[in-house]
Parts: sequence; structure tokens; C-alpha cells
Amino acid sequence: MKRLTDKMNDLAVKGYVKGMQVRAKLAEVFTRKSGEGLMDTALKILISVVVGALLLTGLYTLFKDTILPTLTRKIVNLFNYQG
Repeated sequence: MKRLTDKMNDLAVKGYVKGMQVRAKLAEVFTRKSGEGLMDTALKILISVVVGALLLTGLYTLFKDTILPTLTRKIVNLFNYQG
């Protein structure tokens, strides 16, 4: 059976090795030159918001000026049937 100091030494070595692995992985991530940047993502989001706003504005204008008056007129004519 291992003594307590041997177990502590094993845990310390395992912790040190794991820390070095994490350090190496972080260093690789931070020095990587490829990938998607912050500006690319921000530009995509901005373009999506602008295109969405334009579509909503167009639909709102279409419904307000064309569809709703026609629909209202047809409903009024339906209930004013003189047959």
C-alpha cells in the first residue's frame, strides 16, 4: 500500500503534467493565424440585421397599403350583400 506522501507526489506530478498540456493547448490556440475573426462575425450580424429590417419594412408597407385595404373592402362587401 502506498504511503500518503507517495500518493501526494503522484497527484502533484499528474497535476503538473495536466497543467503543461493545458498550457501547450492554450499557446497553440492563441498563436493560431487561421479562423474566423471578430470583425467577420460582427459584419455578418450587421448585414443580417439590416437585411431583416428591410424585409420587415417591405412587408409592413405591403400589408398597410395593399393587402389590408383590399381585405377590408372585401369583408365590407361580403356583409353588405343585398341578394
